[in-house]
Amino acid sequence: MSKFMVLYRAPLSAREQMASATPEQMQAGMEAWQAWATKVSYAVTDLGSPLAHTTHVGAGAASTDSVGGYSILEAGSAEEVETILEGHPHLSMPGASIEVLELIPMGG
Repeated sequence: MSKFMVLYRAPLSAREQMASATPEQMQAGMEAWQAWATKVSYAVTDLGSPLAHTTHVGAGAASTDSVGGYSILEAGSAEEVETILEGHPHLSMPGASIEVLELIPMGG
């Protein structure tokens, strides 16, 4: 089994999304995330959290401004992660996408 970092990308930051949502929308969003997390609990190592402003360090630092959150999943392959992410509530947002990065284990 391998671990994968899942980055949730969206046109609006997590702060902007939360600030513009009604309490009912926030509750519905949390329920959708909880339903997904329960369905795939076998693969969730760290459900993660929303992310705030990104600070860039170094001249070649890439922009990650569109990353609004993360999760860590465990699966046999990247293809399996794609299956796990089918129906993920994040993908119902206009312009949203999910990036999957395999974590390389370090010795030890």
